[in-house]
Amino acid sequence: MASWQSALFSRMSRLSRPRATTGDTTDIEELRRQFNYLTSRFAAVPKDAVFEAGQLGPVKGEWVRVDGSAPHRVILYFHGGGYISGSPETHRALIARLCSAASANGFSVNYRLAPDFAFPAGLRDGIDAYRHLLQHGVDASQVVLAGDGSGGGLVFACLLAIRNAGLQMPAAVVAMSPWADLSLSGWSMLQNAKKDAALSWELLFMSARNYLKKQSPADPYASPIYAPFRDFPPIMVHAGSNEILRDDASRIGDRAAEAGIPVSVEIYDGMQHLFQASAYVPEARVSLQRLGQFIKQRVPDGVAKAAAG
Repeated sequence: MASWQSALFSRMSRLSRPRATTGDTTDIEELRRQFNYLTSRFAAVPKDAVFEAGQLGPVKGEWVRVDGSAPHRVILYFHGGGYISGSPETHRALIARLCSAASANGFSVNYRLAPDFAFPAGLRDGIDAYRHLLQHGVDASQVVLAGDGSGGGLVFACLLAIRNAGLQMPAAVVAMSPWADLSLSGWSMLQNAKKDAALSWELLFMSARNYLKKQSPADPYASPIYAPFRDFPPIMVHAGSNEILRDDASRIGDRAAEAGIPVSVEIYDGMQHLFQASAYVPEARVSLQRLGQFIKQRVPDGVAKAAAG
């Protein structure tokens, strides 16, 4: 059962959720306004977090460091925002809290956004950033890919590209409320249409349209739910039972299980989309702690010496 804090926060979020001001859901600024509303309600940035502009090859981004982070453990993070919105800055609080839970340094990728840069621009940025890490002294066994929402889907698209390019796989991947099916075919799209206080079918449909242009939403590099997961690293995915993307998380688990990949999918009862970003609900702390522990298990302290050797 969801905590009372979560129930209250969910109700308040639903009541204060922005409505379209123009009535035109094709307006990119209106779509971004709705995503910006979500990030404006994130918890405060941890006081010990330090952010520094950085670049991995041609890809700009932001290094995130917190007290106690292990220098050998790196999270390559992809923010959410429907491929049309968001940035490392909008997601600082969430990324820093994940880094703190995992005792890791993070690099938040400032990948290119639609509609100015359509599919597969963001995917190419992700691969370029990962390749740069490997070429500059970071072993793949030290890297964990992570993301939320569209960024959560992007990490699995990156895994597909990494595998098909013959690169060494990262140690693991974690995702929070991933959007991994741009065809919007999950049953939870209908089941949770009235429960989801953050996202709507219309918002995701128009975001996908801006991102894909004329490309197929069933392309595995856009919707990795349609890709074979063979040779992927261990996976942990968390989502909320009340969000329309719930089935994207569940289907990632199904695909991984079919390929014999170690996978843990946790659906938190009564939770909304990206509940980990909330400062008020205890489930957020539990989820981040479990994600952090998973990352530390996949990149233990001993891997530093192995990678250096």
